[in-house]
Amino acid sequence: MPLPRASDTNASRQAVLAPDTVARIVGEGGGAAYQWTLAADRLIWDAYAPDVLGIADLGRVACGADYAALIDPGSGRSRLEAVMSDRNADAGFGSRFETTYRLHSPDGIGEPIWLEDRGVWFAGADSTPARVEGVVRRIGLQDLGPRGQDGAARDGQAGHINRQHLAQTLSDRLADAARYRSQFGFLLIGVDHLARLNDSYGFEVGDEVVDMVGQRLRARMRAHDEIGRFSGNKFAIVLRDCSPDDMAVAAQRFISAVVDDALQTSGGAVAVSVTAGGVIAPRHARGVPEIFTHAQDALEHAKTFARGSYQSYQPSVEREAARRANLRLTDDIVTALASSRVMLAFQPIAEAASRRIVLHECLVRVEAADGGLLNGAAVVPIAEKFGLMRLVDNRVLQLALDVLASDPALRLSVNVSPSTVNDRSWLALLEERGQRGLASRLVVELTETAAIQDVEVTRRFVRRLHEIGCTVAMDDFGAGYTSFRNLRRLGVDMLKLDGSFIRALMESEDDRFFVRTLLDLARHMGMQTVAEWVPDEATAEQLAEWGCDYLQGALIALAGEGPPRQW
Repeated sequence: MPLPRASDTNASRQAVLAPDTVARIVGEGGGAAYQWTLAADRLIWDAYAPDVLGIADLGRVACGADYAALIDPGSGRSRLEAVMSDRNADAGFGSRFETTYRLHSPDGIGEPIWLEDRGVWFAGADSTPARVEGVVRRIGLQDLGPRGQDGAARDGQAGHINRQHLAQTLSDRLADAARYRSQFGFLLIGVDHLARLNDSYGFEVGDEVVDMVGQRLRARMRAHDEIGRFSGNKFAIVLRDCSPDDMAVAAQRFISAVVDDALQTSGGAVAVSVTAGGVIAPRHARGVPEIFTHAQDALEHAKTFARGSYQSYQPSVEREAARRANLRLTDDIVTALASSRVMLAFQPIAEAASRRIVLHECLVRVEAADGGLLNGAAVVPIAEKFGLMRLVDNRVLQLALDVLASDPALRLSVNVSPSTVNDRSWLALLEERGQRGLASRLVVELTETAAIQDVEVTRRFVRRLHEIGCTVAMDDFGAGYTSFRNLRRLGVDMLKLDGSFIRALMESEDDRFFVRTLLDLARHMGMQTVAEWVPDEATAEQLAEWGCDYLQGALIALAGEGPPRQW
């Protein structure tokens, strides 16, 4: 059936597609269908367009130029850009395209709306796009995520869809794959060493780098693929109709797009690399969470192998078993936090000279669902991986302050993770309860990892702890990368020497030289020292002779002095 012919009046220009054409284009997708003839720039809409577009008079968008003028240029590729940038050829069945953008109302009064625009373009005699048929669909607030109120379905200047809408896109692709027995690829591409770039060039240049990387990735995409911002330094690309070999080729194309030429930023030329990991769905991932998780696993594997490389996800019975165990452990931690099944164990710290117990380190214990007791070695890595350490640290601080309040003669130390350094609720709890004299009997232990992530933030954290009245120690010192300059800037009171250098001290000349050097350095800087993992009397005597202030480990724990092992 031929399309209705448009006349000169606005009313008759609001032409509609024939019902069978609408059914063919729209199918099960809903939305508003259109047909666009490029040579005449004639744009015809179906009867649902006024409701979808929020434009009662379709004569105002009866040509492609008028419609394109309403698209926010910073929100995404227009329909014309999506069609003309498609590198695929029309082999007689058309070529698919997809884009998302923000559309303003013609009179400027109505609120802008976000639209997903999908369709097929057909070539003319010269093999270039001549006709486009497609569907536009509103993207509701539920698709836009937390920033939907202001229409921000996209992140960054390049207009990439955000993670919330990316999840919806993957759901759609999974439905398509089930319907047509097809498969697609999902790539995660991370900008390497972004923290170093921020430190070297500043955050503004770092943001420029991320946006430029996104632009280069977009330039190497096929028209019917989709790019999104997965997280701060990671982009996600959905590759339609993609085999494992296709994904490997695409990943290398994207990596080369970034690494082959330096980025010209406001801070000068910056050499950047990216690393990629990918998964084929639904072959190796049947749901959106699995797609995200398996792609992240592949990306981490690639980083471990070599920065600037690509790895695809490969199923592993052992890895899946470990994942399930981690999820069970995560559930145990969350449940224990909610039901007060997080407890403390205490490890004594003694004066090196007198062996008198002067301090106890609080160690976290979690009662699992099966009644077993999980120690810190089992809990902390999983809690850090799944973002639970701030909750664990808060609970440990609460318990430690309760113990201090119950025993005025006791001194305790607690560990804080890197995430807790930025946690205002942890500091607020300490400020509220520590002012009652408890803070002066509390040592707060920072890891080197926490210290070097942002030295200035950590320095302010240490200063606030001092104002509250706490002593501050750097834990596991010697195992990380803290420079002497940063150590001086941080202003900590105590160094805890990493136990890996202590446990074999009497057998290793290198360890003896290193430990003695650290003790001399700490003494020069006016810091107290604690040796961890002290195994025996000979090691303890040697450390005391060199001037180490305190000892901690198996030898001291045998003394059995102090509060109960658990509280």
